Amino acid sequence: MTFCLGIKTKSGLVGLSDTRITSGNETTSSKKVFTVNKKKHSFFIMTSGLRSVRDKAITYFSEVIDQKDDKFTKMYQAVNEFGNQVKVVAKEDKVFLEEAGFQFNLFSIIGGQLEDDAEPKLYLLYPQGNWIEIRKGTPFVIIGNTGFGHPVLKRSLHYDDSLDYALKCAFLAFDATRISANDVDFPIDTVVLKDGEYFTKEKRFEQKELEHISNFWNNRLKNAIAELPSQVLSSAFEDLETLMENT
Repeated sequence: MTFCLGIKTKSGLVGLSDTRITSGNETTSSKKVFTVNKKKHSFFIMTSGLRSVRDKAITYFSEVIDQKDDKFTKMYQAVNEFGNQVKVVAKEDKVFLEEAGFQFNLFSIIGGQLEDDAEPKLYLLYPQGNWIEIRKGTPFVIIGNTGFGHPVLKRSLHYDDSLDYALKCAFLAFDATRISANDVDFPIDTVVLKDGEYFTKEKRFEQKELEHISNFWNNRLKNAIAELPSQVLSSAFEDLETLMENT
C-alpha cells in the first residue's frame, strides 16, 4: 500500500507521499513522485499501485515530454497523455499480470500549471485512463491507504487556507495513517507549487526531522480530550453506579 495526498488551495498545490514499498515480508523505500519543471510548464505525478506499471508508464511518458512538451499548454492535455501511456502499458501487461494473480491498479494524482492555465490544476487519474478534476468543494484527494487521513482533512482543511497550513494538514493526515497502517512510513516527499510560479519545489523529510511535530500533536490531542466539555457523558457512569448500588 502507499499514501499519496494532493491538496488544492487558492494559492496553489501541495502534495505529500510516503516512500514505503512492500513486497511480501520485505520493505524498501522508493520515490513515488515524478516532477517536470520547464519554462511555464510545471507539474508532478504521484502514483499508487504496482511499481512495475508505474515505472513503465512514467518512462513512456518521459519520452513524450522530451519530444513534444511544448505542445502541451494546459494541464488536462498532459493528464490525457499520461492516461494514454497508462493505457499502452495496460495493453502490453494487464493480461499477463492478471494471469499471475496481480491487479492492474495504477492510480495517479497529477497536479501542475501550464502556460495557458489560469491557476494550478489537480487531477485524479484512474487505471482505465479517465480522470476527474479536484476542485475547491473538496480540495484534496488521497490514493493508496485512504481512510485514516480523511478525518484530519475533513475537519480542518479548506480551499481558502494558506499553502503553509495545507502542508501542516497534509503531514498530520500522513502521520495518522502511519501510526495506523504498517505499510505507510517515512521518509516522505513533499511538493509545493505556488500559483503563477511554474516551478514545483520538492523536499524530502526523514522521521527524525518531524517527530517533534508528531509528539506535539499527540500531546495536544490528549490534553484536548481531557478538557472536553463532556459533563453530559458523565451520566453514563452515574447510571452504572446507581445500578451497582441497587444490586
